[in-house]
Parts: sequence; C-alpha cells; structure tokens
Amino acid sequence: MGDISSGRRYNGDMTTSSSSFDLDSLLTRVPRGLFIDGDFVSASDGATFDVLNPSDGTVLAAVASASHDDARRALDVACRAHTAWARTATRSRSEILYRAYELIHDHADELAYLQSAELGRALADSSAEVTYAAEFFRWFAEEAVRVRGDYRPAPGGSGRIVVTHEPVGPCLAITPWNFPLAMGARKIAPALAAGCTMVLKPASKTPLTMLFLAQLLRDAGLPDGVLAVVPTATSAAVSDLLDDARLRKFTFTGSTAVGQELAAKAARHSMKTSLELGGNAPFIVAEDADVDAAAEAVAVAKMRGAGQVCIAANRFLVHESIKDAFLTRAIEHLKSYRIGRGTDPEADYGALSGQDQVDKVRELVDDALVHGGVRHLGDSFPDGLPEQGCYFPVTVLSDFDADARINDEEIFGPVLAVRTFADDEEALRLANATSYGLAAYVFSENLAHALTLAEGVEAGMVAVNRGALSDASAPFGGVKQSGLGREGGFEGIHEYLEPKYIALP
Repeated sequence: MGDISSGRRYNGDMTTSSSSFDLDSLLTRVPRGLFIDGDFVSASDGATFDVLNPSDGTVLAAVASASHDDARRALDVACRAHTAWARTATRSRSEILYRAYELIHDHADELAYLQSAELGRALADSSAEVTYAAEFFRWFAEEAVRVRGDYRPAPGGSGRIVVTHEPVGPCLAITPWNFPLAMGARKIAPALAAGCTMVLKPASKTPLTMLFLAQLLRDAGLPDGVLAVVPTATSAAVSDLLDDARLRKFTFTGSTAVGQELAAKAARHSMKTSLELGGNAPFIVAEDADVDAAAEAVAVAKMRGAGQVCIAANRFLVHESIKDAFLTRAIEHLKSYRIGRGTDPEADYGALSGQDQVDKVRELVDDALVHGGVRHLGDSFPDGLPEQGCYFPVTVLSDFDADARINDEEIFGPVLAVRTFADDEEALRLANATSYGLAAYVFSENLAHALTLAEGVEAGMVAVNRGALSDASAPFGGVKQSGLGREGGFEGIHEYLEPKYIALP
C-alpha cells in the first residue's frame, strides 16, 4: 500500500482513463498521512484507521489518525500562516484557485474512481461530483477579486463612511462522507478566496479523496500551512479545537444533532458559524404536473448517490388523482436501474456507505410496512452482489399511515415513500410538517401555480420541474433546523469575511 506519510507530487504520469485503472496501483499514489504545513506526515502517536470499500467490505487503506496534539499543531500552523495569506493579493489567490480547478479536471477520472471505491457510489455519480466540486474553485477564483466595500457620506453630514471586508481568520471545517470531494471544495474554495487559512477534518469513512485534493492544491501552488487536512478516528481530537479562541470560524456539514452540539461549543467564543444540517425534502407533484417528467426527475432527486444526499427527495407528495400514474411511471424507470459495485461502469447505483446505513434504511422501511405501507418494488436483490457489500435495493412504498417514521426521518437510501394530498393547502401542510427546511421539489405545468407552491414551501432551496438543484454559483443552505448561512453563490465568500467600518471626517 505504500508508506503512510508518502505524498509524492504528481508529475503528469498517472493514467487518465478510469476503464484502465488498477485500484491497488491508484491507491499507492494517494497520500495516507496528515496534511500539515505542506507535507504528508504520520500521526504523532503512529495511530491509523482502516478505510473500507463498502462495495465488498475489503480494506482500501490504512490512514493516519490525528491525535489532539496533531490537531493542535495543524491549528498552530494555520494561525502562523494566516497573516501572510490574508495579505496575499487577491489576484494571486485567484490564480491558485483556478489552477486547482484545472488540476481537478486533469485528474477527474482518478478522483471519480477513488470516490466510488471508498464510498461505494456509482462511477457516473462520482464523475458528476468531480465536475461540481471543480466549479467551486472556478467560481471562487472569480469571486476572490470581486469583493466590494462601500464609501458614502454619513447622512447627518458628520463625516464619511467606509466599509471594507477582511478575512475572518483561521477556520475549522468538518465534512461528511457522502460527498467526499464537493463538501470540502465548497468550504475550502471560498475560505482561500477570502484570505482565510483552514483546518479540515474529512469523514473517517471517506478521507482518501480529500487527501488527494490536498495534494492537488499543493501542486496548484498553495503556500505551506494555509490548508491542513487531518483525518481521525477520534472526532474529539479535532472538534476540541473549538475551545481555542484563535479559531474564528467553524463550518460544518452533517447531522443536525452533532452540528448543533458543536455550534454551541463554538458560540462560547462568539465564533462565526455556518451549518449545513439534515434535510427532509418534499417532492410535490401537483394535479397539473407532467407525470412523466416528475417520474424521470426521480433519477436525480432521489437516486443520485443511492439516495445518500442531504437534498434528496424524501417525501413524495402526489396529488391523489395521479398517484397510480406516478407510481407506474416511477416504477418503470426504477426497474431498469442496475445495482453493482461503485467502480463498475455499468452500475446505475451502488452500495450504501456502511452496514450502519443499511440498518437505518431497513428500519424505516420495516416500520412503514408495519404502519400499513405497501411495497411495490424492492423485496429482493439481483444475484452476483458481493456478500460483504452494504447494498439496499431500490424500494417504492405507498399507503403507510401518518405515524410511520418515514414521514419524519431522513431516509438516506434508495427509497421512494409516496403519500397523497387532495389540494394545495394539504400539500403545503404536509411539506412543511417537519423541523427541517433544506430543499424541496415542485412539479406543475402552470408556472404561476408552481411559483405559488415554491413560495409556500419552507425551504432554503426549491427546484421547479427538475430534479437537479445544486449549482456552485447559487446559494446553498436551509432554514429551520437545516442550518445557518449559505455556501456557494455570491453569498458564499461572505461567510469567511467580516465587514469593517472606518469612520472618516
């Protein structure tokens, strides 16, 4: 597997065709160490943890596991590097980010294959994520040079008002396993563009992709110490940095319970915080919807990443008059989906991230069946799947009652849970009957009707007549218990900036 601290710079000699990849060969070229001060190093205590392939249960690699001392060192280095990076010309920062964008595309196949190996996700979905992640570096390369201030006379005539924007300071980012590349990119790119340094902890299930990205950023010319990537099997080793007053920004993507607990810790130091937490997205199919278009949109809105997406459609709310038609069309589409290893180019969807995730999804499905649910699809697996793989069949449910847990809990799996409504008032009541408000989907052929529904849904993002939603150039985030702040778009860079008012005579 290679030495854990190895982190050779790329010399352009890696294959760029995923069809010809040898996984073992690729893994020997992926760093396994902690990325601190521009180098890949072993943990101070020599600790490691295994990264598993959920497609078959095999061990992909042993990765360095950061200790409290390692995390503290990473923050020390980030604090030392901050002043120089904050003073670096915005054009210089922009050019580094753009080179990172180009390098991600140069190594797109490696990144896609690596994600599918450590996440179990289908290659097509991993390839799409590479493109999405790269766009954050291009977008914020452009935004880095466009941060504006303000100059105006004070209304009372007492002087002049000048407003500038300064980097908030050293940042801590914690990212989830379901988007190993994009979730880091969505935080790293605006932080670097704004002039902030960052310590990032990737999920222990999927650290290899982020270590690969760290190497690409180093190759792009990022100065030593500006970014640290510290995988760990002991989350507290990194989250305890929130007790350090030198840290000025905390950004987290993950579960609501964990995010709120860590945000409360950050609040003790009045730390700037942004959170992207859980979702429970409604997918409203109105009476005047194009049923075929709505059913086809399931491919992206639900099945991307085998449903392990925070903005995945979770509650399919279908007008009672078209329920049967929608179910028929959706099942026709889903029956054609091929399950397989994530690295199998023929697979439409792959394994879930681990047995823990399989168990959670199974519990929700079993509970729905106990509460009167009918299973239209998903009671068997095809032959030939690895016995130790973490697979779950695409499943379609309907007719469960209001007490079923699947109405209230995020599924995070390839399960369509269909309920009906009689009118718009009931549709919006059901859609908003949740403590979450991240994303929503609305289908209606009448644009005025669609906008009325979109405006009535309590969500930070709404897709109309489409299953795709995410865009690096648009603000991503939720309301209620789905989070604080926005990532991407014009708003994203300001999560890493503080306005400063200067009063002039």
